[in-house]
Amino acid sequence: MESGSAIFAGAVFALFGAGLAVWTATRLRQRLPVAHGVRPAVSATIAGVAALAALAAGAWCFTQL
Repeated sequence: MESGSAIFAGAVFALFGAGLAVWTATRLRQRLPVAHGVRPAVSATIAGVAALAALAAGAWCFTQL
């Protein structure tokens, strides 16, 4: 039963991380702000770190199966 929870959590983290990474890359490629009111380099860095952290958390969940 615990493997079902790990699969679900891993999928959620992986989808969120991938979506955030794609969204951030698209905003940067179009030269649009990633977050309003924040310097572009800072907001892109924070969004990138959050995306990588979510992808790492998803990978960790999948390794716990």
